[in-house]
Amino acid sequence: MPRAGLAYPSQLTSIFLTTLAGSSRQGRAAASMETQMALIFQRLARNFIKAGYFPTDEATLAGILRLLDTDAAQLRIIDPCCGEGVALAEAKAHLEDLGARVEALGVEFDRERAWHAKELLDAVIHSDIHDVVIGPRTGSLLFLNPPYGDAVSDKAQTGDRAKADRLEKIFFRSTIRSLQYGGVLVLIVPHYVIDEEFATVIARGFEQVRYYRAPEQRFRQCVIFGVRRRSDRPDQGIKAAMLAAARGEADVTTLDENCADVPYLVPQAPADAKRKFHAVRIDAPQLIAELRRLQRHTLWSQFATQFGQTGLSVRPPLKALRQWHLALALAAGQISGIVTAKSGRTLLVKGDTIKSQQRSVKFIEEADGGITEETTMTDIFVPAIRGIDLTPGPDYGAIVTIR
Repeated sequence: MPRAGLAYPSQLTSIFLTTLAGSSRQGRAAASMETQMALIFQRLARNFIKAGYFPTDEATLAGILRLLDTDAAQLRIIDPCCGEGVALAEAKAHLEDLGARVEALGVEFDRERAWHAKELLDAVIHSDIHDVVIGPRTGSLLFLNPPYGDAVSDKAQTGDRAKADRLEKIFFRSTIRSLQYGGVLVLIVPHYVIDEEFATVIARGFEQVRYYRAPEQRFRQCVIFGVRRRSDRPDQGIKAAMLAAARGEADVTTLDENCADVPYLVPQAPADAKRKFHAVRIDAPQLIAELRRLQRHTLWSQFATQFGQTGLSVRPPLKALRQWHLALALAAGQISGIVTAKSGRTLLVKGDTIKSQQRSVKFIEEADGGITEETTMTDIFVPAIRGIDLTPGPDYGAIVTIR
Protein backbone atom coordinates (compact mmCIF):
# COMPACT_ATOMS: atom_id res chain seq x y z
CA MET A 1 0.00 0.00 0.00
CA PRO A 2 2.35 2.74 -1.17
CA ARG A 3 2.00 6.23 0.17
CA ALA A 4 1.94 9.35 -2.00
CA GLY A 5 5.34 10.59 -3.07
CA LEU A 6 7.10 7.23 -2.80
CA ALA A 7 7.09 6.21 -6.46
CA TYR A 8 10.40 5.05 -7.90
CA PRO A 9 11.61 3.65 -11.23
CA SER A 10 11.00 -0.04 -10.94
CA GLN A 11 13.33 -2.95 -11.23
CA LEU A 12 11.24 -5.67 -9.59
CA THR A 13 12.52 -9.19 -9.13
CA SER A 14 10.99 -12.55 -8.44
CA ILE A 15 12.29 -16.06 -7.88
CA PHE A 16 10.70 -19.43 -7.41
CA LEU A 17 12.06 -20.68 -4.06
CA THR A 18 10.32 -23.98 -3.52
CA THR A 19 8.24 -26.34 -5.61
CA LEU A 20 4.77 -27.33 -4.56
CA ALA A 21 3.46 -30.81 -5.25
CA GLY A 22 -0.11 -31.57 -6.20
CA SER A 23 -2.53 -31.05 -9.02
CA SER A 24 -3.45 -27.62 -10.29
CA ARG A 25 -6.88 -26.25 -10.95
CA GLN A 26 -5.36 -23.18 -12.57
CA GLY A 27 -7.66 -20.94 -14.52
CA ARG A 28 -10.76 -21.97 -12.62
CA ALA A 29 -13.21 -19.12 -12.06
CA ALA A 30 -10.90 -16.81 -14.05
CA ALA A 31 -13.70 -15.48 -16.24
CA SER A 32 -15.82 -14.53 -13.23
CA MET A 33 -12.88 -12.86 -11.50
CA GLU A 34 -11.87 -10.84 -14.57
CA THR A 35 -15.45 -9.73 -15.22
CA GLN A 36 -15.92 -8.45 -11.67
CA MET A 37 -12.60 -6.59 -11.66
CA ALA A 38 -13.40 -4.96 -15.00
CA LEU A 39 -16.66 -3.66 -13.55
CA ILE A 40 -15.48 -2.11 -10.31
CA PHE A 41 -11.71 -2.04 -9.97
CA GLN A 42 -10.90 0.77 -12.40
CA ARG A 43 -13.55 3.10 -11.00
CA LEU A 44 -12.49 2.59 -7.40
CA ALA A 45 -8.81 2.97 -8.20
CA ARG A 46 -9.44 6.34 -9.84
CA ASN A 47 -11.58 7.50 -6.91
CA PHE A 48 -9.11 6.72 -4.18
CA ILE A 49 -5.83 7.48 -5.91
CA LYS A 50 -6.76 11.15 -5.67
CA ALA A 51 -6.41 10.99 -1.89
CA GLY A 52 -2.82 9.71 -2.09
CA TYR A 53 -3.80 6.04 -1.79
CA PHE A 54 -2.72 3.46 -4.37
CA PRO A 55 -4.57 0.12 -4.12
CA THR A 56 -3.24 -3.22 -5.31
CA ASP A 57 -3.21 -2.90 -9.07
CA GLU A 58 -5.39 -5.04 -11.30
CA ALA A 59 -2.58 -7.02 -12.93
CA THR A 60 -0.93 -7.93 -9.63
CA LEU A 61 -4.27 -8.90 -8.07
CA ALA A 62 -5.15 -11.10 -11.04
CA GLY A 63 -1.79 -12.86 -10.76
CA ILE A 64 -2.32 -13.44 -7.04
CA LEU A 65 -5.77 -14.94 -7.54
CA ARG A 66 -4.46 -17.34 -10.17
CA LEU A 67 -2.18 -18.81 -7.47
CA LEU A 68 -4.96 -19.36 -4.91
CA ASP A 69 -6.99 -22.55 -4.83
CA THR A 70 -9.02 -24.37 -2.18
CA ASP A 71 -11.01 -27.50 -1.50
CA ALA A 72 -12.23 -26.31 1.92
CA ALA A 73 -15.83 -25.69 2.91
CA GLN A 74 -15.25 -22.69 5.20
CA LEU A 75 -12.52 -20.04 4.96
CA ARG A 76 -11.64 -16.89 6.86
CA ILE A 77 -9.51 -14.35 5.01
CA ILE A 78 -7.98 -11.25 6.62
CA ASP A 79 -6.61 -7.99 5.24
CA PRO A 80 -5.16 -5.71 7.97
CA CYS A 81 -4.77 -2.83 5.47
CA CYS A 82 -7.83 -3.42 3.33
CA GLY A 83 -8.19 0.06 1.86
CA GLU A 84 -11.52 0.33 0.05
CA GLY A 85 -11.93 -3.46 0.28
CA VAL A 86 -11.77 -4.34 -3.42
CA ALA A 87 -8.74 -6.64 -3.28
CA LEU A 88 -10.09 -8.78 -0.44
CA ALA A 89 -13.58 -8.76 -1.98
CA GLU A 90 -12.09 -10.12 -5.22
CA ALA A 91 -10.23 -12.81 -3.26
CA LYS A 92 -13.47 -13.73 -1.51
CA ALA A 93 -15.40 -13.96 -4.78
CA HIS A 94 -12.64 -16.07 -6.33
CA LEU A 95 -12.58 -18.55 -3.44
CA GLU A 96 -16.37 -18.71 -3.31
CA ASP A 97 -16.40 -19.62 -7.00
CA LEU A 98 -14.23 -22.59 -6.01
CA GLY A 99 -16.98 -23.81 -3.67
CA ALA A 100 -16.02 -22.39 -0.26
CA ARG A 101 -17.97 -20.21 2.13
CA VAL A 102 -15.72 -17.26 2.86
CA GLU A 103 -15.70 -14.76 5.72
CA ALA A 104 -13.70 -11.63 4.82
CA LEU A 105 -12.38 -9.39 7.62
CA GLY A 106 -10.61 -6.07 7.09
CA VAL A 107 -9.01 -3.21 9.00
CA GLU A 108 -8.52 0.28 7.57
CA PHE A 109 -7.24 3.48 9.16
CA ASP A 110 -8.73 5.93 6.64
CA ARG A 111 -12.37 6.73 7.42
CA GLU A 112 -13.66 7.08 3.84
CA ARG A 113 -12.01 3.90 2.62
CA ALA A 114 -13.06 1.96 5.73
CA TRP A 115 -16.74 2.82 5.33
CA HIS A 116 -16.60 1.89 1.65
CA ALA A 117 -14.99 -1.44 2.55
CA LYS A 118 -17.81 -2.12 5.02
CA GLU A 119 -20.14 -2.40 2.02
CA LEU A 120 -17.97 -5.08 0.36
CA LEU A 121 -16.65 -7.23 3.21
CA ASP A 122 -18.25 -9.17 6.04
CA ALA A 123 -16.67 -7.09 8.82
CA VAL A 124 -14.43 -4.02 8.66
CA ILE A 125 -13.00 -2.01 11.55
CA HIS A 126 -12.09 1.64 11.06
CA SER A 127 -9.11 1.90 13.39
CA ASP A 128 -5.36 1.78 13.74
CA ILE A 129 -4.18 -1.83 13.45
CA HIS A 130 -2.55 -1.56 16.87
CA ASP A 131 -5.97 -0.87 18.42
CA VAL A 132 -7.53 -3.99 16.90
CA VAL A 133 -7.68 -7.45 18.47
CA ILE A 134 -7.60 -10.35 15.99
CA GLY A 135 -7.75 -13.89 17.34
CA PRO A 136 -4.46 -15.78 16.96
CA ARG A 137 -4.25 -18.52 14.31
CA THR A 138 -7.82 -17.96 13.05
CA GLY A 139 -7.20 -16.92 9.42
CA SER A 140 -6.92 -19.23 6.43
CA LEU A 141 -5.39 -16.48 4.27
CA LEU A 142 -3.56 -13.29 5.24
CA PHE A 143 -3.51 -10.70 2.47
CA LEU A 144 -1.02 -8.04 3.52
CA ASN A 145 -0.21 -4.96 1.45
CA PRO A 146 1.00 -2.61 4.21
CA PRO A 147 1.96 1.08 4.05
CA TYR A 148 5.46 1.64 2.76
CA GLY A 149 8.15 3.75 4.40
CA ASP A 150 9.91 4.43 7.70
CA ALA A 151 7.85 4.53 10.86
CA VAL A 152 10.16 7.12 12.43
CA SER A 153 11.75 9.74 10.21
CA ASP A 154 15.09 11.35 11.02
CA LYS A 155 13.70 14.88 11.20
CA ALA A 156 16.58 16.03 13.40
CA GLN A 157 18.98 14.94 10.62
CA THR A 158 21.21 13.11 13.06
CA GLY A 159 22.05 10.48 10.48
CA ASP A 160 21.10 7.70 12.90
CA ARG A 161 18.91 5.28 10.94
CA ALA A 162 19.41 2.30 13.25
CA LYS A 163 16.37 3.13 15.39
CA ALA A 164 14.02 3.76 12.46
CA ASP A 165 11.86 0.76 11.60
CA ARG A 166 10.02 0.09 8.37
CA LEU A 167 6.23 0.18 8.37
CA GLU A 168 6.19 -3.04 6.35
CA LYS A 169 7.98 -4.91 9.14
CA ILE A 170 5.81 -3.38 11.87
CA PHE A 171 2.59 -4.43 10.14
CA PHE A 172 3.99 -7.89 9.40
CA ARG A 173 4.94 -8.51 13.04
CA SER A 174 1.62 -7.12 14.28
CA THR A 175 -0.63 -9.26 12.08
CA ILE A 176 1.17 -12.50 11.29
CA ARG A 177 -0.15 -14.12 14.48
CA SER A 178 -3.66 -14.06 13.01
CA LEU A 179 -2.69 -16.64 10.35
CA GLN A 180 -3.23 -20.28 11.28
CA TYR A 181 -0.52 -22.90 10.86
CA GLY A 182 -0.86 -24.12 7.29
CA GLY A 183 -2.48 -20.83 6.28
CA VAL A 184 -1.36 -18.94 3.19
CA LEU A 185 0.44 -15.59 3.30
CA VAL A 186 0.29 -13.08 0.45
CA LEU A 187 2.73 -10.23 1.14
CA ILE A 188 3.14 -7.26 -1.21
CA VAL A 189 6.12 -5.01 -0.40
CA PRO A 190 8.92 -3.17 -2.22
CA HIS A 191 11.75 -5.56 -3.00
CA TYR A 192 14.35 -3.37 -1.27
CA VAL A 193 12.57 -3.96 2.09
CA ILE A 194 13.60 -7.62 2.07
CA ASP A 195 16.81 -7.33 4.06
CA GLU A 196 18.63 -9.79 6.32
CA GLU A 197 16.17 -9.28 9.18
CA PHE A 198 12.98 -9.56 7.14
CA ALA A 199 14.23 -12.58 5.19
CA THR A 200 15.16 -14.33 8.45
CA VAL A 201 11.70 -13.78 9.96
CA ILE A 202 9.97 -15.18 6.88
CA ALA A 203 12.36 -18.13 6.59
CA ARG A 204 11.78 -18.98 10.25
CA GLY A 205 7.98 -18.97 10.19
CA PHE A 206 7.12 -20.07 6.64
CA GLU A 207 7.70 -22.87 4.21
CA GLN A 208 6.91 -23.31 0.48
CA VAL A 209 7.98 -19.69 0.02
CA ARG A 210 7.88 -18.07 -3.42
CA TYR A 211 9.12 -14.64 -4.37
CA TYR A 212 7.57 -13.03 -7.46
CA ARG A 213 8.13 -9.88 -9.45
CA ALA A 214 4.97 -7.74 -9.50
CA PRO A 215 3.63 -6.86 -12.98
CA GLU A 216 3.12 -3.22 -11.90
CA GLN A 217 6.58 -1.67 -11.53
CA ARG A 218 5.73 1.77 -10.24
CA PHE A 219 6.61 0.97 -6.61
CA ARG A 220 9.27 -1.70 -7.21
CA GLN A 221 7.06 -4.32 -5.59
CA CYS A 222 7.49 -8.01 -5.04
CA VAL A 223 4.80 -10.52 -4.08
CA ILE A 224 5.77 -13.18 -1.54
CA PHE A 225 3.72 -16.31 -0.96
CA GLY A 226 4.27 -18.74 1.89
CA VAL A 227 2.63 -21.32 4.12
CA ARG A 228 2.88 -20.65 7.84
CA ARG A 229 4.61 -23.26 10.00
CA ARG A 230 5.58 -23.39 13.65
CA SER A 231 8.57 -21.13 14.28
CA ASP A 232 11.85 -22.98 13.93
CA ARG A 233 15.36 -22.28 12.81
CA PRO A 234 15.35 -20.21 9.63
CA ASP A 235 15.54 -22.21 6.43
CA GLN A 236 18.87 -20.95 5.09
CA GLY A 237 17.96 -21.89 1.51
CA ILE A 238 14.81 -19.77 1.59
CA LYS A 239 16.62 -16.90 3.26
CA ALA A 240 19.49 -16.89 0.76
CA ALA A 241 17.17 -17.14 -2.23
CA MET A 242 15.00 -14.25 -1.00
CA LEU A 243 18.01 -12.02 -0.44
CA ALA A 244 19.41 -12.87 -3.87
CA ALA A 245 16.07 -12.05 -5.49
CA ALA A 246 15.69 -8.78 -3.59
CA ARG A 247 19.22 -7.69 -4.57
CA GLY A 248 18.69 -8.52 -8.23
CA GLU A 249 21.22 -11.35 -8.15
CA ALA A 250 18.84 -14.07 -9.37
CA ASP A 251 16.84 -14.68 -12.54
CA VAL A 252 13.17 -14.39 -11.77
CA THR A 253 9.75 -14.43 -13.44
CA THR A 254 6.90 -11.97 -13.31
CA LEU A 255 3.56 -12.72 -11.69
CA ASP A 256 1.55 -12.32 -14.90
CA GLU A 257 -0.64 -14.40 -17.18
CA ASN A 258 2.41 -16.42 -18.29
CA CYS A 259 3.08 -17.66 -14.75
CA ALA A 260 2.01 -21.31 -14.63
CA ASP A 261 3.14 -22.27 -11.12
CA VAL A 262 1.11 -24.64 -8.96
CA PRO A 263 -1.50 -22.71 -6.90
CA TYR A 264 -1.48 -22.60 -3.13
CA LEU A 265 -4.26 -24.51 -1.38
CA VAL A 266 -5.98 -22.23 1.15
CA PRO A 267 -6.88 -24.45 4.14
CA GLN A 268 -10.11 -24.89 6.06
CA ALA A 269 -10.65 -22.33 8.82
CA PRO A 270 -10.20 -23.84 12.30
CA ALA A 271 -13.51 -25.32 13.41
CA ASP A 272 -12.91 -24.54 17.09
CA ALA A 273 -11.64 -20.98 16.50
CA LYS A 274 -14.32 -18.53 17.62
CA ARG A 275 -14.03 -15.27 15.74
CA LYS A 276 -12.21 -12.66 17.81
CA PHE A 277 -12.20 -9.46 15.85
CA HIS A 278 -12.87 -6.15 17.57
CA ALA A 279 -11.40 -2.74 18.28
CA VAL A 280 -10.01 -1.72 21.64
CA ARG A 281 -11.58 1.72 21.13
CA ILE A 282 -14.56 2.41 18.88
CA ASP A 283 -15.67 5.76 17.51
CA ALA A 284 -19.24 7.09 17.63
CA PRO A 285 -20.26 6.29 14.00
CA GLN A 286 -19.15 2.66 14.31
CA LEU A 287 -20.88 2.34 17.70
CA ILE A 288 -24.11 3.62 16.20
CA ALA A 289 -23.79 1.19 13.30
CA GLU A 290 -23.21 -1.73 15.68
CA LEU A 291 -26.19 -0.80 17.83
CA ARG A 292 -28.41 -0.64 14.77
CA ARG A 293 -27.11 -3.97 13.53
CA LEU A 294 -27.70 -5.64 16.89
CA GLN A 295 -30.92 -3.81 17.76
CA ARG A 296 -33.02 -6.97 17.59
CA HIS A 297 -30.78 -8.59 20.21
CA THR A 298 -31.00 -5.74 22.73
CA LEU A 299 -33.63 -4.71 25.29
CA TRP A 300 -34.39 -1.41 23.54
CA SER A 301 -37.46 -2.89 21.85
CA GLN A 302 -38.72 -3.93 25.31
CA PHE A 303 -37.89 -0.63 26.98
CA ALA A 304 -41.52 0.40 27.51
CA THR A 305 -42.41 -3.02 28.90
CA GLN A 306 -39.45 -3.19 31.26
CA PHE A 307 -39.55 0.39 32.52
CA GLY A 308 -43.09 1.54 31.77
CA GLN A 309 -44.26 1.02 35.34
CA THR A 310 -42.04 3.81 36.61
CA GLY A 311 -44.47 6.34 35.19
CA LEU A 312 -47.48 4.99 37.11
CA SER A 313 -48.92 7.14 39.87
CA VAL A 314 -48.35 5.88 43.41
CA ARG A 315 -51.55 5.13 45.29
CA PRO A 316 -51.85 6.67 48.75
CA PRO A 317 -52.00 4.30 51.72
CA LEU A 318 -55.44 3.32 53.09
CA LYS A 319 -54.54 4.63 56.55
CA ALA A 320 -52.13 7.18 57.88
CA LEU A 321 -48.58 5.88 58.30
CA ARG A 322 -47.17 5.50 61.76
CA GLN A 323 -43.76 6.75 62.75
CA TRP A 324 -42.03 3.40 62.23
CA HIS A 325 -43.71 3.08 58.79
CA LEU A 326 -42.20 6.42 57.82
CA ALA A 327 -38.80 5.40 59.16
CA LEU A 328 -38.78 2.16 57.14
CA ALA A 329 -39.94 3.91 53.97
CA LEU A 330 -37.24 6.54 54.36
CA ALA A 331 -34.56 3.92 55.03
CA ALA A 332 -35.64 1.93 51.96
CA GLY A 333 -35.24 5.00 49.75
CA GLN A 334 -38.95 5.18 48.94
CA ILE A 335 -39.37 8.62 50.46
CA SER A 336 -37.05 11.48 49.60
CA GLY A 337 -37.16 15.17 49.01
CA ILE A 338 -37.72 18.33 51.04
CA VAL A 339 -38.99 17.85 54.60
CA THR A 340 -39.97 20.85 56.70
CA ALA A 341 -40.53 20.56 60.46
CA LYS A 342 -43.03 22.62 62.44
CA SER A 343 -40.05 24.53 63.87
CA GLY A 344 -39.17 25.69 60.37
CA ARG A 345 -36.09 23.50 59.95
CA THR A 346 -35.78 22.27 56.34
CA LEU A 347 -33.92 19.15 55.24
CA LEU A 348 -33.32 17.53 51.86
CA VAL A 349 -33.51 13.85 52.86
CA LYS A 350 -32.67 10.54 51.16
CA GLY A 351 -32.93 7.13 52.78
CA ASP A 352 -30.77 4.07 52.27
CA THR A 353 -29.90 0.73 53.84
CA ILE A 354 -26.28 -0.03 54.71
CA LYS A 355 -24.84 -3.49 55.17
CA SER A 356 -22.66 -3.82 58.26
CA GLN A 357 -21.31 -6.49 60.60
CA GLN A 358 -21.92 -6.93 64.28
CA ARG A 359 -19.07 -8.49 66.27
CA SER A 360 -19.68 -10.56 69.38
CA VAL A 361 -17.05 -12.28 71.52
CA LYS A 362 -17.69 -15.22 73.82
CA PHE A 363 -15.19 -16.94 76.14
CA ILE A 364 -15.63 -20.66 76.68
CA GLU A 365 -14.00 -22.51 79.59
CA GLU A 366 -12.76 -25.93 78.53
CA ALA A 367 -12.84 -29.06 80.74
CA ASP A 368 -9.08 -28.94 81.18
CA GLY A 369 -9.30 -25.41 82.53
CA GLY A 370 -8.28 -23.64 79.32
CA ILE A 371 -10.12 -20.62 77.95
CA THR A 372 -11.24 -20.42 74.30
CA GLU A 373 -12.25 -17.13 72.70
CA GLU A 374 -15.03 -17.42 70.11
CA THR A 375 -15.68 -14.43 67.83
CA THR A 376 -18.86 -14.24 65.74
CA MET A 377 -19.44 -11.74 62.93
CA THR A 378 -23.10 -11.28 62.03
CA ASP A 379 -24.27 -9.42 58.93
CA ILE A 380 -26.83 -6.75 59.72
CA PHE A 381 -28.63 -4.19 57.59
CA VAL A 382 -28.78 -0.75 59.14
CA PRO A 383 -31.30 1.81 57.87
CA ALA A 384 -29.73 5.22 57.41
CA ILE A 385 -31.32 8.52 56.52
CA ARG A 386 -29.10 11.32 55.31
CA GLY A 387 -30.13 14.88 54.85
CA ILE A 388 -28.73 18.24 53.84
CA ASP A 389 -29.73 21.06 56.15
CA LEU A 390 -31.28 23.80 54.03
CA THR A 391 -32.34 25.95 56.95
CA PRO A 392 -30.90 29.46 56.66
CA GLY A 393 -28.33 29.99 59.34
CA PRO A 394 -24.93 28.77 60.51
CA ASP A 395 -25.80 25.10 59.84
CA TYR A 396 -26.83 25.66 56.22
CA GLY A 397 -25.42 22.87 54.03
CA ALA A 398 -24.51 20.61 56.96
CA ILE A 399 -24.90 16.85 56.41
CA VAL A 400 -27.22 15.18 58.89
CA THR A 401 -27.19 11.38 59.33
CA ILE A 402 -29.92 9.51 61.17
CA ARG A 403 -29.48 5.80 61.91
